[in-house]
Amino acid sequence: MGMTAAVIALFLLALVAANLPWLTERRLLLLAPPAEGKREWLRLLEWLLLFGVAGLLAAGLEYQVIGEIYAQDWEFWVVNLCLFAVFALPGFIYHHDLRRYLRKRR
Repeated sequence: MGMTAAVIALFLLALVAANLPWLTERRLLLLAPPAEGKREWLRLLEWLLLFGVAGLLAAGLEYQVIGEIYAQDWEFWVVNLCLFAVFALPGFIYHHDLRRYLRKRR
């Protein structure tokens, strides 16, 4: 896999992973949904776990494409967390605003 394909795959994976907690009612994406609905703290926990999974996959892709994993400072991780938050914005807006609006329109 070339560098460009790895970067595009990583961006798409991060975009999907960032939105999954807000698009599904399943707990940790595997367990049956609770009767009262999923709480926001659980959505945030899932979002942070998926951030970690995306980071591990990014490190694996970096090792596969370049051959080594470069050490990063805290600034790198803060920027990545902010980018992951921006990626999560469509799912967050859908869950909190758009879904209710679409239900009213029916």
